[in-house]
Amino acid sequence: MKFLRYIEGLSWLAGVGLMGFFLSQLALGEVQRSSDVAAFKSAYTLAQPDLGLWSAERVAAWEKASAEVTPEVAAILNIPDLSLEVPVYLGAGDDNMDLGAGLISGTAAPGEVGNMGIAGHRDGYFRALKDIQVGQVMSVMSDQDLQQYRVSEILIVDPLDVEVLDPTDHQSLTLVTCYPFYFVGSAPQRFVVKADRVNVSNP
Repeated sequence: MKFLRYIEGLSWLAGVGLMGFFLSQLALGEVQRSSDVAAFKSAYTLAQPDLGLWSAERVAAWEKASAEVTPEVAAILNIPDLSLEVPVYLGAGDDNMDLGAGLISGTAAPGEVGNMGIAGHRDGYFRALKDIQVGQVMSVMSDQDLQQYRVSEILIVDPLDVEVLDPTDHQSLTLVTCYPFYFVGSAPQRFVVKADRVNVSNP
């Protein structure tokens, strides 16, 4: 009987120990997640992009927009092969695209199933897209996770060909900018990069 009580006591101690370990790991995970979210939200407070490829007009617009109160960053788009890292704001209006890139209204938000559309100016951040190639990997980091995508297709379309932004039944990404990249006046076409999600990892 004493032996059984001894075994029972050991079982309770083991259970309490495992529960304590689980709770401590849960707390550590939440602390880390909170730290990651805080780091994400402050990532572009004072970010200075590489302006080497930008037009003088776009540089002036960025400097003016940066001096004003900026909206909260919704995500960060990164394409390592192009050395491109750009903040993404909600809405693809000129105010947001003067600062970075814009999440196109009506498309999927970061982390959602569907087609996420991101637009940028051809003479600013998105001029780097002139060198993009099928197969290259890009990522979109939000305050929830890091999503990776692989380029599947590059298109040049008419501005009215909005079907490139049609919803999908899986997580996909569409980048849109005006084309040609070096063009005086209003560019007549759109340069479109299509990509599909390849995996998921934590930021």
